[in-house]
Amino acid sequence: MPTALSHPDRRPVLVTGASSGVGSAVAVGLAAAGYPVALGARRTAICEELAERIRADGGEAVALALDVTSDESVSFFVAEAEQALGEVEVVVTCAGEVTPENAYETATPDFEAQLQLNLVGTQRFVARVAPAMAARRRGDIVFVSSDVVRLPRPRMGAYVAAKNGVEGLARAMQMELEGTGVRASILRPGPTLSGVGSTWPVEVLQAVLDDWVRFGLARHDRFLQPHDVAAAVLAVISMPRGAHVTLLEVEPEAPLRPVTPDTP
Repeated sequence: MPTALSHPDRRPVLVTGASSGVGSAVAVGLAAAGYPVALGARRTAICEELAERIRADGGEAVALALDVTSDESVSFFVAEAEQALGEVEVVVTCAGEVTPENAYETATPDFEAQLQLNLVGTQRFVARVAPAMAARRRGDIVFVSSDVVRLPRPRMGAYVAAKNGVEGLARAMQMELEGTGVRASILRPGPTLSGVGSTWPVEVLQAVLDDWVRFGLARHDRFLQPHDVAAAVLAVISMPRGAHVTLLEVEPEAPLRPVTPDTP
């Protein structure tokens, strides 16, 4: 019988978009689980504060500047992270942004900028690390997507297009990487209370939520917390070798219904 493969004891993780929201929660959660983590984002000072907190709690972390729209920045980040932590074993792509505009009213350069960050930036980063992972014949790449792929939402046309592209990219890579030992996984969170939307004007945020209700996209008022998504990432990369989570969708649980005599 073939010898069962196992993960190495040390699995350095690269997290993009680690300065807030899901990205920062993923970095903290994986560090707490014993993974050395490299935090990458344009807001380096925030990442460094987070890395200091992780180290104070006994974890291993390094914070480095990262702009996924730049080849030079991506190469620098990966090289410095590997020098600090060792060869990459896990990649989690969290860098992204949403601009609340109707697609038909979005200027094409603005639309393109969102695709560059959310889609092209993801490909740029993964293409920098995946060949070496495949050569080592192991590793996990977690593409953080969104349930807008399954349930497109108004005022998010560029984001919807980008996340559909991310999942298409991930699906293609799942086939391309089959047999290399590298697992490409799609994590598709539902509505999450994160940095996204926190800077929107109140009237814009309210209009977005009203549209969700109007199109039946908000069944209740609950949202995921970033640490919920981080827990899902940990579940995906913790799967033993020989098993591959290709798609994991996580939605906020509805509030409990009131108990009545007729409640089943």
